[in-house]
Amino acid sequence: MTSARDRTRALNDELRIHHRGGRIMITAGVQALPPDDLLRIDTAVSTFSAFDKSNDPYGEHDCGVVNVGSHTIIFKIDYYDQSYAYHSADPSDPAITQRVLTIMLADEY
Repeated sequence: MTSARDRTRALNDELRIHHRGGRIMITAGVQALPPDDLLRIDTAVSTFSAFDKSNDPYGEHDCGVVNVGSHTIIFKIDYYDQSYAYHSADPSDPAITQRVLTIMLADEY
């Protein structure tokens, strides 16, 4: 049987890598970049694999930092209830959790 952390990580990877199982939001700064930069950013976030204890202490693959050209990009997955009003009671349960992946420029953080 898989742990809640393992299920959460798999669901987060599904959203980050395959763009399934949640919403992806980009900030105004990212949206203002040229289309080629957006594609490179999407690829960098999707292929990010440098998770370790310093940037992923809970093992959920829910955030990271990537450098794309001259841009430092932060990505973060948050867990909401079905109405997007509150934090999810159980991020490992997709039946009660809405995931939102936010991609932002580091200077927007």
